[in-house]
Amino acid sequence: MAQQIADKRDVDFVLYEQFDAASLTKNARYQDMNKKMFDMVVKEARNFAIKELLPVNEEGDRVGLTFENNHVRVPECFHRPYNLLCDGEWIALSEDPEIGGQGLPHLIAQAAAEYIVGADFSFGAFGFATHGAAKMIEVFGTDKQKEMFLYNMYSGKWAGTMVLTEPEAGSDVGNLVTTARKNEDGTYSISGNKIFITNGEHDLTENIIHPVLARIEGAPAGTKGISLFIVPKIWINEDGSMGEPNDVVCTGIEKKLGLHASPTCQLSFGSKGSCRGLLLGEENRGMQVMFHMMNEARLGVGALGLFNASCAYLYALDYARQRLQGRDIEQLQNKEAPQVPIIRHPDVRRMLMWMKTHTEGMRSFVYYVAHLFDKIECAQNEEEKQGCQELVDLLTPVIKSYCTDRGFEATVQAMQCYGGYGYTEDYPIERLLRDSKINSIYEGTNGIQAMDLLGRKLGMKKGAVFMSLLGEMQKTVAAAREIPALESLAKDMEAAVNDLGNAAMHMGKTGTSSDFKVAFGQAMPFLDVVGDSIMAWMLLWRAVVAAPKLEEITGGVEGKERAEKIAKNKNAAFYEGQIQSAAYYIESILPVTAGRIKSLQRNCRAVVDIPEPAFGG
Repeated sequence: MAQQIADKRDVDFVLYEQFDAASLTKNARYQDMNKKMFDMVVKEARNFAIKELLPVNEEGDRVGLTFENNHVRVPECFHRPYNLLCDGEWIALSEDPEIGGQGLPHLIAQAAAEYIVGADFSFGAFGFATHGAAKMIEVFGTDKQKEMFLYNMYSGKWAGTMVLTEPEAGSDVGNLVTTARKNEDGTYSISGNKIFITNGEHDLTENIIHPVLARIEGAPAGTKGISLFIVPKIWINEDGSMGEPNDVVCTGIEKKLGLHASPTCQLSFGSKGSCRGLLLGEENRGMQVMFHMMNEARLGVGALGLFNASCAYLYALDYARQRLQGRDIEQLQNKEAPQVPIIRHPDVRRMLMWMKTHTEGMRSFVYYVAHLFDKIECAQNEEEKQGCQELVDLLTPVIKSYCTDRGFEATVQAMQCYGGYGYTEDYPIERLLRDSKINSIYEGTNGIQAMDLLGRKLGMKKGAVFMSLLGEMQKTVAAAREIPALESLAKDMEAAVNDLGNAAMHMGKTGTSSDFKVAFGQAMPFLDVVGDSIMAWMLLWRAVVAAPKLEEITGGVEGKERAEKIAKNKNAAFYEGQIQSAAYYIESILPVTAGRIKSLQRNCRAVVDIPEPAFGG
């Protein structure tokens, strides 16, 4: 049977062979756990996703949402899986058991999320958004707020959102006009309108908790005067019981290209003058609090790019193995030759190889960042903890932007493999393509992520954090040099790391010069260069792990005998696939990256200098 959602063998490889998740149990935090428990969690996530979530993906897309009398009804087929999601305690896998979590490593939680969220993001977003909102309360809330909200949110009994955007304040959040006025009882009266609120209104839970950005009357203009408030749809009394409706009204839902079962809402707060909220964190420091959730969301959305690529690749691979079309290229002149599966055709193999390498590279990248969170949790000293956190901060805009762009591109490549059938509703690729496009727009568009990388992250600690990243890459290069089969790839990768360092220095210098607009006009290509380099690093790392194991299985034989051993042994075939992935990417994709670096260094001014009328139109 064809793999679905994610390649189980590849997930296991990343978890246990590349990142050695089992070794986490040596740490006091996870000492009561073992690999058997980790396997059980991932297996149950996979079973839940395949049996309960994949079947509702198509139906949810087809049925869509119902909006009547300011209320939203999700597809009926979502209700049973949502109850199972809550019963299985899937929303807070890595959180402390005392507040409703299971205390698992982030690596294992990431693997579970790949199956659950990857099966259907319209559905998975309900848990995804709720976790982020609850996490803000856990980190910044008072003891009373934690007591009131955390367990009910982490359990899924109540849902959560993220409420930033207004009609005239999208990416420019500091321009918002929603107001907050302090009441005598310490609550705040909230008034304003918000748009593009994922899961802002629905019928899956009895309550929805909205973290809302607003400006307290008299606060400074811009982002410095923004505060964050916990605004329940239904007010929560001091004793934790449900109170009266809190004057939060859904005034409409968006009609979208994809994610037809995910309600994107317009919300009105305080239209009747009776909406109340609780201050979360300190006054005028709402952006600092919200950025905690936004960064979590950006990493999660970046992971969505992986999930989309993985699903698209597995669909295309299965189709290519089954679809008979044309003769083998070696038999083109033989009119009697039988049709062959399209996976035999070189151009189809090229597309599959592109999807395979990017999926594998992104999986390792996403799991690497999850592993950094585990290292933070288990750090022996503050220096180690800080170093891991700095890498997470540096990589956040890259993982969000690069993975969502490549994830969408994978759905495009998959559709091309299907040919005309891929463009129809008969196969799942057209839905996957529609659903995945939003990821490059979610949580700050990818262009904004690129500007964040160039303007903030590249210069962290005067470039020392970026140099640390290059140092990690060089460690893998050094390991690859010791393996004869990888010497050539190591040499090419070493040159690529050096080129990346030079590109970063050039962009940093240009970005702080009078030509800074030229640099920011090239911020997105620079982020792509960083992303390409990380993909090559991750794939070479995989090959470093795989090559010795392949040699052990084959006994070091060559030629036909080696090919026969690989054909007969699934592990050998998998490890050979890792080496071929690294070879394809480093020899086919990295040369293009080198060309991009040369283009960055030319400092082309056309983007900046072209007069507006010269754009035409």
